[in-house]
Parts: sequence; structure tokens; C-alpha cells
Amino acid sequence: MSLIGGIRPPIAVLCVLLLSLAGVTVLALGRVDDAGVPKAVLTSQQHFAEDGAIALRASIDESVTDLTRSAALFSAGAPVTGDAALDKLGSTYQKWAGTAVVEIRSGKLVAARGETVPLTVVDTSALGGRDGLAPRMARLGNGETRLLSFALLSWPGRPQLLLVASSNLHFPGISLGQFRSIAVVDGGGKILSSDGIAEPEQARGGADRAQIKAQREQLGVFARNAARRAQQDPRSSKEPGSGGYQGVSGSLLGGQLLSDRSVAGYATLAPPEPGEVTTASGLGLSVVSMIDVDEDPRRAGSLVFGVLAGGALLLMGALAVALLLGAVQRPLIRLFLESRRLTRGDLTRPVTVPRFGEAHRIGRSLERLRRQLLGESADDEPRPRLRGMRRVGVRALLAVCAVLLLAWSAPLMLLLNRADGTATVPQQLVSDQRERTQTLSDRVRRALNEGEADLQSVGSLIGDGTAPAVMNEVLKRTLDENTRYRSLYVVDSSGDVVAHEGDAPRLPGSRRTSDKPLRLLGRGEKEPLVVGTAEIPGAKGNRLMGEFRIEFLNALLGRPGMGVVRLVDDKGGVIAGNTGFLAFQSLPDSHLKDLVTASNQKLGKKARPNGVLYREHGVRIAAAAPFAGTGPAQSLHWSVVSWQPVSRLAIPGYDTQNRTVLAGLLGAAAAVACLGWLHIVVARPLRTLADRSEALADGDRKTVLFPQHHDEVGAVTRSLELIRQQSQVQRRAQPGPTQRPAGRQYTRN
Repeated sequence: MSLIGGIRPPIAVLCVLLLSLAGVTVLALGRVDDAGVPKAVLTSQQHFAEDGAIALRASIDESVTDLTRSAALFSAGAPVTGDAALDKLGSTYQKWAGTAVVEIRSGKLVAARGETVPLTVVDTSALGGRDGLAPRMARLGNGETRLLSFALLSWPGRPQLLLVASSNLHFPGISLGQFRSIAVVDGGGKILSSDGIAEPEQARGGADRAQIKAQREQLGVFARNAARRAQQDPRSSKEPGSGGYQGVSGSLLGGQLLSDRSVAGYATLAPPEPGEVTTASGLGLSVVSMIDVDEDPRRAGSLVFGVLAGGALLLMGALAVALLLGAVQRPLIRLFLESRRLTRGDLTRPVTVPRFGEAHRIGRSLERLRRQLLGESADDEPRPRLRGMRRVGVRALLAVCAVLLLAWSAPLMLLLNRADGTATVPQQLVSDQRERTQTLSDRVRRALNEGEADLQSVGSLIGDGTAPAVMNEVLKRTLDENTRYRSLYVVDSSGDVVAHEGDAPRLPGSRRTSDKPLRLLGRGEKEPLVVGTAEIPGAKGNRLMGEFRIEFLNALLGRPGMGVVRLVDDKGGVIAGNTGFLAFQSLPDSHLKDLVTASNQKLGKKARPNGVLYREHGVRIAAAAPFAGTGPAQSLHWSVVSWQPVSRLAIPGYDTQNRTVLAGLLGAAAAVACLGWLHIVVARPLRTLADRSEALADGDRKTVLFPQHHDEVGAVTRSLELIRQQSQVQRRAQPGPTQRPAGRQYTRN
């Protein structure tokens, strides 16, 4: 017999699978989850810290890039004084706490703006060495930390100047909400800056002072743990193939106070692309966010349910296996033994005929063949007709077994442990969705403002009288340094293009003379068109225009753990998204439209974001956040809206539902695989063999019977072939009818 063929291996595999699945069912469905803080809440804190790390990294890199580019543009033009350079820099960018210009040779302070820049940490003699102009951190006398960035101002025949910009390590545009704190941590676990925890001087009493002290101590513990974990390789800190954030990130569980427990997320400052190194990613900084969440005392899961489900599977599996053994395997093996007995010449004892289906037909055929070998004619006994239960074949028995096993699997997949409408969704998830959506909204607004500020900076440095060739060179350098633009071009007062770099302008000539800094165009086209405009001083109506890449806006919205994210205009049309969309299409349902409308209603002086839990047409979390802040992007009145089904989150109720569905799917898969195996190797060949055995018993001695597989059915087929050959030998040995000798044939007249 074949080791993998025949009837025994499928039944044995089915037994092993059912026993294993019963054990897995008891362990999985009977598991009691009493962690208190759902995994979805911990993952949400990890994503929040990643958002903070991305915002801080982008802010530092953009600050260094803007300073370096501005210095290069200053150096490419006519010489200016230090005061003029700082005034121009401050009017274009409002991102540095303090700026200064120092003469490198003498170390003399030429000009300064804003807070005092800690120049004592700057060694002008070492600027020419390796990484001499690399940004570095400096600690002030009050304990605060500043990041110093450097750039050179060089003109022929004039002393070389050092442009220094000091910036704090606060998070731009991160919405903390209530009771959340966030901190920047260095490689040794020391907190460089923090936000969200009140100062001890702000405490209103002893209880508040003790709470503030406990929060600071807990944040310090989280900071040290995060710094220690940040030392590992990002590739080994995640599961293989998980993708996601490029740096090291995770979540931490802290101490418990009454019904609250402190949880934290951490993330290192990582480059946006693998293998890339940026200024911020080389500083060795990490971001830690902390919040206190309510622990749910209720336990998810039931040990009794797991035991009952496993026991029911064993019971139904035992019935199915018993039916296969008693009604399929045993009759087939009996046919194999009876057929071998007949081939050995033992014809004295009648064939034991099984009672049902194909085995019964083959057994009756063997009995008829036994009688024919004893001398009876094939016509003496006509083929019997099957009636009643004898017509039940192997396929019907396999169907009964499938019904038994699917009767266990189907309720698990469709009915039991359903969490829809009854699952408890932590309020923290709704709050995190709202705060993260507001962070994305501010991130997009700041990116548009930064793009407009870059246009103003480049436009002001182009000035009047610049040759088109020089304009093209400046535009090319700007386009290479910025991925936000698809096209940069200078137009005159009539809208004609004077200089151009990048893709062909999409904006028609008649619409190039607008003075609005940011505009949204392209309605009715395949792709929205976002255009920024900056006047060129003294150029008699000339303007620098930049067309933003929609892919750039899409990339800003691509954050894990937020579901579907859309950027919509003031009319509710979709402009960008983290998944596929049609330009200016409406939001998918009225709930989201109402949510966007409600978020744009001003409460006090400005509109505020909203987060909602919907239980209609499936449980889902949604949030909307309008642009809130300053800058030219504010006039667009755009909003960011996000939503995601709760079933995708690691909430205990849905975890139990998913495990239940998985158990049902595994049971159905085991039934289909093993019963399908039996149908292929046993049911179909056995049905064919039954037809051929009846034809052989009816007198067909010419058709050769050959086995398809080396198994029980094949063995019976070989025995029937030997019986056919014996019948032919016996037929030749019998005397035939007398034939007239061959000769001339006479006809009667």
C-alpha cells in the first residue's frame, strides 16, 4: 500500500487535526484576558509617540535646511549686513527662538535677534573640520536645552560670517489633549524638554503637588526605559515583515494608582526612508508620550466556553470518524480481502457483501464472478437493483461527515462571540483618534505654510533685474531641495512664463495673476491643483509660482493606526488621502459629512476637532479636525477627517471574536481538506470501480482493468483484473459450438 494514498491516511490526518484543533480551541477560546489595558490602547500610545517623533524630526530637518538654503541664497546675491540678513530671515520664517551673525575670524558678534544665543559652545576655529557645521545641542543656565544650527555667509572680498540659529525642542503642532505629557529624551535617558505636566509652582495644594511629583517620576522612569530600548536595531525591534515606522518604537506599562494606570509610547527620531541619514536622526533623540488610562476590571473570555467548544468538537469529530471507519474503511478493506481470496482460487465460500453504496455493488459483482468461475453463466443472474438505504454511497457519507463538522464550525464563524454592537470601546481610543487627526491637520497646514514661506524666500532673493538663466538655476536648486513642488516658474504681469523648472505648468495663463498666496484649483479634472504664489519685490508684477505635488500631501496623511484619512476642502471635496480616491469626491456617508460640518463650527474663538464613536452600520471611530492656526493655509478652510472600524483594533471583545472565527475557519478547513482528500482518492475511484465490476460481472471480458493508485481501491482493481483473466482462460478451455468446415457454399435454386 502507498504511504500517502488509500483510505487510512486521510482519516488519520483528520483525527490528528481535530484533536489538535480541540486543544487549540480550549486554549484560545478559554483564555481569560485580564490585562486591564487593551493592546489597542498601548498601540495607540506607540503611534502617538511616532507622530511626535516625525513632527520633531521634520521640524529640525526643515529648520536646518531653511537656514542653509537661505544662507546660500544670501551668498549668491549682493552682500548684505548681518542685521539685514537677520531681519529678512525673521520676516520669512518665524521658527527660531534666537538668531545671530558672528564674524568667524575675530569671533565678534555682528548682529542678533530674539533670545540670547549660547555662543560660548561655538568654537569658530573648528568650523573647518569634519562636521564643523553640524547642529549641536547646548544647555542654558536655566536647564533648558537649545539646538544650534549653523550656516556660512560668504562674499568675495569680505570677511566670512557664521549664521547661527537657536531653536527649542518643543513639538510643533502636536495636540496633546487632556492629561497627556510628552518629552524629548537623549541617549542616556535624560529629559531635555517636556510638555503637558504642570510645574510644581502651579500646584493648588498638597494633593496636586504630590500628583505632579509622581507624574514626573513616572515620566523619568519611562524615559530611562525608552532610552535603553532605543539602543537596539530597528530591524530586530519589530516582527519580521511588520513594516511601519523606520525607527525603534513601542509601548510601556507603568504603575497603577487607584483605577488608573500609566501607559507610554516611545519612538526614536528616524529618517523617512530606510538607509537615509538626516540631521535630526543623527542626534540620538527619542520621544516619550505618557497618559493615565482607566483599567477595565471586567475580564474578556470564558474558560467554560472554551471547554464546551472543544468538547463539542471532539464529540462531532468522533461521530464523523466513526462513520468513516464503519461505513467506508471497513467495507473497503473487506472487499480487498474477499477479492484476494477469489484470486487465490478459494471459491467455496460466498462473498461477504457490504450493505451500502459502491461497496455493496462491488461485493455483489464479486459474488456473481465467483459463481461464474464455478461454471454458472453470466446471464443466469441479472444485475440487482439497489433500493432504499443501499443506494447511499461514499459521497453521501462524506457529505454527512461534512455536515457534522460544519455544524460545529459555522456557529463559531457566524454566530457565537459576536462583538458588534456590544463591545466596550475604550474612550481613550476615541480621544487618540481625535488628537492624532488634529496633529495631521496641523502637519498639513504647516507644510503648506512652509511651502509658501519658501516661495517668498526664493522670490525675495530673485529680486528685480535677475536674468532668466540665473532664475532657472535658483529654481532648479530649490526644486532639488524640496519634494513638495511638482513645478516652479516665474511669470510676468501678463501671466507669461519667464523661467521654469520641473513639470509643465498646469495652471492656465489667465489664472496666473492672482495675489492669493495659496489656491485650490482643478475642479473637474483628474487631480486637484494646489498653487502657491509669492511676489518678487521690485519686479513690476512678476510672481514666483509653485504647484504642489498631491503625492506630497498624500504622504503627510499616511500614518498607521488611523484607518482611512482624507483631506477635504471647504465644500467637502476630497483633495488628498492615504488610500485611493477620486478628485473632489464627497465623503462616503452623511455621518462623516456632519462630523466635518460640526468640527468647523467655532466654539469660542476657533473651531475645534471632534471625535465620535458610531455604532450604526458597524462600530467605527471617526474624527475631524479643521485647519486651526496662522499662516496663509488657514484661509483655505480645509479639514482632515479619519475613520476606521473598531473590529480592526486589538480590543478584548473583538480579539475573542477573531479567535472564535479563526477556530471555526480552521475546523472548516480541516473538514474540507480531509474529506476532499477522501473524495479524490476513495469516492471517485470507488464509483468508477463499481461500474466496471458490474460490467465485468455482466460478461464484459474485453475491457482491461488497471489501478490508478496503489491503495485499497487499486488492490481490488488488480484482483478484478486477475479474475477477468481467469474468466478468459476458463472460457477458452470450454468446448465451443461445432462450426461448418470452410468450403464452397451452395445455394438452393
